[in-house]
Amino acid sequence: MGGAIVDTGNNNGKQYPGKLTSALVSSIGASKITRLLGRRVTMLWGGILFLCGAVLNASAQNVWMLIVGRLFLGFGIGCANQSVPIYVSEMAPSKYRGALNMLFQLTITIGILIANLLNYFFAKIEGGWGWRLSLGGAAVPALLIIAGSLTLPDTPNSLIERGKNEEAKDQLKKIRGVPNVDEEYNDLVNASEVSKQVKHPWRTLLTKKYRPQLVFAIGIPAFQQLTGMNVITFYAPVLSRLLGLEAVLRSCQRRTLFLEGGIQMFICQAIITIAIALKFGVSGNPGVLPTWYAYGLVFFICVYVAGFAWSWGPLGWLVPSEIFPLEVRSAAQSVNVSVNMIFTFAIAQVFTAMLCHLKFGLFIFFAIFVIIMTVFIYKLLPETKGVPIEEMAVVWREHPYWKLYVEEEEVQVVPQSLEMV
Repeated sequence: MGGAIVDTGNNNGKQYPGKLTSALVSSIGASKITRLLGRRVTMLWGGILFLCGAVLNASAQNVWMLIVGRLFLGFGIGCANQSVPIYVSEMAPSKYRGALNMLFQLTITIGILIANLLNYFFAKIEGGWGWRLSLGGAAVPALLIIAGSLTLPDTPNSLIERGKNEEAKDQLKKIRGVPNVDEEYNDLVNASEVSKQVKHPWRTLLTKKYRPQLVFAIGIPAFQQLTGMNVITFYAPVLSRLLGLEAVLRSCQRRTLFLEGGIQMFICQAIITIAIALKFGVSGNPGVLPTWYAYGLVFFICVYVAGFAWSWGPLGWLVPSEIFPLEVRSAAQSVNVSVNMIFTFAIAQVFTAMLCHLKFGLFIFFAIFVIIMTVFIYKLLPETKGVPIEEMAVVWREHPYWKLYVEEEEVQVVPQSLEMV
C-alpha cells in the first residue's frame, strides 16, 4: 500500500527499526478494531496515521519529529496490512479472490518503483531540501486510502458480525450482482454465530483446532522474507556497487504458483552465486567486470524478482487472509503481519554484516531457505483456490496430515470452548 511510497532509496535499512516496530504493535491493536468496528474503519485509521506521519516528516525541524513521524507511518502500515487483505478476501467472489488480492502486492511494488524514481529526482534538487518531498510524498497515498475508506462499503462478514444483517444482505446482492444470495448469506450468518461464541480469539487461535492455519500464518510470512527478496529492495544500491553497476493469476492454483516460484528463485540464486563466486571470490574485487557479465547478473536477478512477484510476494498476503474462520480471522491476520515485520526487521539489521562475512555465500544462505519453504508448501499446504472463504475448513479436514488435528479438535475442544463462553 502507500507505505512503499515513504521509503527512501538511500536509507539502507537504518530508518526501518522504529517504523517496523510500530507496525508490529499497531497490527495487534488493529485486530480488535477490525473485529469490533469493521475493516473499513481500520483502513481509515491507517490512512489518517499515514497522513500524520507524512506531515511530521516533511515539516521536521529536528530528529524527534522524524522519529515520531516514522512511528506514525509504522502504525499506518500495521492498520493497512491488517485490514486490507481481509477486506479483499471477504468482498471478492471466491473465483476472483486470488487475482484481486494479488493487486495488494502489485501496488506495493508499484509504490516502491515510484518512490525510487521520485527519490532519484528529489535528490538532485539544489539546496538539499528534496528529502522533505521524499518523506512528505506519503501524504498522497494516505489521502487515497482515506478517500477510499470513506467511500467503500464494509464487508458483509463485518456487517453481520456487528448485527447489521439486513444491510449485509443488501450489500451482498450489490457486490455479487444477483438477486438471490441466500446460500452465501446463510453461510455468513452461521459463521458469525460461531464467531460470537468465541470471546477470546487470541486464546482460541492457539487451540489445536486452528493449528494448521496458525502454522501457515507464521510460516508463510517468515519464509516470504527468507527468500532474500527484501535484500534486493532494501539494499539495491549496495548490491549495485558490489557488482559494479548503476542500473529492474488468476488461472493458476496457489500451490502451483508457490512451487514454481520457489524453483525459479532457487535456480536463479544458484546461478547468481556461481557467477559472483567465480568473478568476485571472497575478496569482493572483480577487477575488470565485462559488461556482458554484469548484464547477465542483472538478468538473473530480474528473473529471480519475477519469480517472487507472482508467487511468494502476493500469496504471502493472500493465503493467510483466506484460510482462517471468522472467529479468529482478525487475530490471525495480526499474527501474519507481526511475523512479517519481525523477519523484515531482523533481515534488514543483519544483512550488511552477513554480506561482509559471507560474500557470495549469502545467496547460498537464502537458497537453503527457498528449498525448505518449497518442501514446506508441497507437503503441508492444501489447495485453497476457488473455495468459498467460509467453507475453508473443508480443505483441512480432507488433508491427509491436518485432518488429524481438525477432526480430533472438533470432537474434543469445541465443547470446552463453548463451556468457557
